[in-house]
Amino acid sequence: MHKTLQPQGWARPIGYANGVEARGRTIFIGGQIGWNNQQQFETDDFVEQVAQTLTNIIAILAEAGGRAEHITSMTWYFTDKAEYVTNLKGIGKVYREIIGRHFPAMAAVQVVALVEDRAKIEIQAYAVIPD
Repeated sequence: MHKTLQPQGWARPIGYANGVEARGRTIFIGGQIGWNNQQQFETDDFVEQVAQTLTNIIAILAEAGGRAEHITSMTWYFTDKAEYVTNLKGIGKVYREIIGRHFPAMAAVQVVALVEDRAKIEIQAYAVIPD
């Protein structure tokens, strides 16, 4: 069971939670990027790389018997803040298609580069599968 932590009087965040409380088996998902299961990029489109990255996270989580609603925290690393902001609508669409209307605690950070040159996004995630 997860509980969203929303302090009284705080403005409600859009698309993420300020905090999440959870109890169960913790799953740590290493940074995933927008390549397929054969480590090949099929696109250089930012939103399509986000979709593939989220799909990769769900596939790893499923290996532990988890589902999208078990994700408690995500950290998004991208190489271009302007590209991220410009694509928020498309990101939101693919996020809802893959993750649903589940919004864990999140952080988003622009970085100078990612290890894979074609990667535009990397997401690290944590999940807690209830006991």
